[in-house]
Amino acid sequence: MKKIFSFLLLSVLVLALAACGTKEDSKSSSDEGTKEDGKEKVTLKVGASHTPHAVILEKAKPILEKEGIELKIVEYQDYVLPNEDLNNGDLDANYFQHIPYLEQKVKEEGYDIVNAGEIHIEPIGIYSKKYKSLEELPDGATILISNSIPDHGRILSLLEANGLIKLKEGIDKTKATLDDIVENPKNLKIEATDAPEMMVTYYENEEGDAVVINSNFAIDAGINPLKDSIAIEGSDSPYANVIAVRKGDENREEIKKLVEVLRSKEIQDFILEEWGGSVVPVNK
Repeated sequence: MKKIFSFLLLSVLVLALAACGTKEDSKSSSDEGTKEDGKEKVTLKVGASHTPHAVILEKAKPILEKEGIELKIVEYQDYVLPNEDLNNGDLDANYFQHIPYLEQKVKEEGYDIVNAGEIHIEPIGIYSKKYKSLEELPDGATILISNSIPDHGRILSLLEANGLIKLKEGIDKTKATLDDIVENPKNLKIEATDAPEMMVTYYENEEGDAVVINSNFAIDAGINPLKDSIAIEGSDSPYANVIAVRKGDENREEIKKLVEVLRSKEIQDFILEEWGGSVVPVNK
């Protein structure tokens, strides 16, 4: 009888220890991937244009990994879906647009999204396969621009800075339209034709006398904004590209860390080296 009792007791103890071991194993398995070096691991899903935005984010990825932030980059080819997906909660942030564009879309669509920090400027440029300078443009020349309204003030300011047109006095030039042109001594025909991403095609097909192209699309097509443009925006441009988030998320620690890393010397040096001044980092 004693032997039977001892055997039963031993069996119970073995089962109990096995159960404890299973529980501990289960706990370790469920925690895997959520903590690293004792830190909670956070995932950030960020939408971005391919060049230079996604390229810059890829460079920042290992730095953020050390801070316990896993960066998931979703690439977009257009300017509409990244804000829609952010506003709907499918993204934690996006990185593709400049401040006037963001402000315009918030006004038009009622998006509850805000600027969490400026990262870089992509100077917009004027390109031509027919003429080597703006001075060579003939009377009545056609300049093709995109149909992106938030970019019109930017383009018109560039044309004014180069003496081709004059805008109304006292207006906010970031919001200038074609109707705000008061002087056009060369009788230039400025035509808003298509989406920004299509302007490279117009340039390559030699349509118009000159074409205005956003630098991200130029770079993506192998065009060097500094070498190939006949005029380019200065580095003091107010059109900084930003990290955009839903309102309130700009205070999240991981979003602050994302902006901090993108403004770090390591990333700024990478931007300057990678694009040779065609993309200019912002550190404010």
